[in-house]
Amino acid sequence: MGTTNRIQTAIRLSPELYERVKRNARREHRSFNSYVEHVLDKSTELVFPKISDDYEISEEIKAFGKCHLVRPPQEELDADPKLAYLVEKFGI
Repeated sequence: MGTTNRIQTAIRLSPELYERVKRNARREHRSFNSYVEHVLDKSTELVFPKISDDYEISEEIKAFGKCHLVRPPQEELDADPKLAYLVEKFGI
């Protein structure tokens, strides 16, 4: 995560939660803001399940894989991070 293009926001925390977050940030040698951003980033990152090598793929799915895919418009990609991830991963 770079430091450009940041949106400033405010949140309300209970004093107890604020102190816990502050302690955890200190433990990790981070600023409060950096720690909160890190925790939010990790808790919301896209994770896709791994498929074992011996997983049998149906003929229908194999046929779909041979389809010519069209890249969605950029507005659609901006609005859907999962779609954007897949488009990037598969080079569409």
